[in-house]
Amino acid sequence: MERFLDQFFNLEIMARYLPDVAAGFLVTIQLALSVIVTGLLFGLALAVVRAFQVRPVNWLIILFVDLFRALPPLVILIIFYFGLPFIGITMSAFVISWIVLASVLAAFAEEIYWAGITSVNRGQWEASRSTGLGFTQTLFYVVIPQAIRMTIPPLTNRTIAITKNTALASVVTVEEMLTVAQTSLAYAANTSPLTMAAIGYLLIFFPLTMASRWVETRYAWKR
Repeated sequence: MERFLDQFFNLEIMARYLPDVAAGFLVTIQLALSVIVTGLLFGLALAVVRAFQVRPVNWLIILFVDLFRALPPLVILIIFYFGLPFIGITMSAFVISWIVLASVLAAFAEEIYWAGITSVNRGQWEASRSTGLGFTQTLFYVVIPQAIRMTIPPLTNRTIAITKNTALASVVTVEEMLTVAQTSLAYAANTSPLTMAAIGYLLIFFPLTMASRWVETRYAWKR
């Protein structure tokens, strides 16, 4: 037990590398929030555009969604990070990680939103149109509010699952929590920095999980 505590909970090493891990913790939070906000809004925008049934545009949306759902996020991240400079596009590792993970979340979110939109009873559309509302008004005022409430449970679960992939940003040298912890581990020859990173991820995602449960209970569709 003493050897285990020394290897994973060495207080001296934890105190030494705490400032570095804390800085990585803030980067992880920033990346996670950016991915969640951008991914959910972009996914909703794609679902709304798809609802207008413009065939060439829908094909492009479906291609985007299928591509980002089929490929592992790590593969997309590596392709973007190492491939974009060859076509003259240079971005920071943080921005590339944000764009890639937000796009992956948007792809899954679009399909979830779209399933919610198509699940709204056709009678809702007809009743709204009969009152004089146009297609766009019906979509935004009647259909989308119902669709969002129905999609909250799968959407929150998918959001948490994809947001955990912020750890993949360590592959492209983003100074997020896991990168800092791995570097600290190499210098200290001790796994205590990784323990701090694990605690950091718990501090981020456990409250997020609890918040998602509250949102599901408070706003999810009740039949």
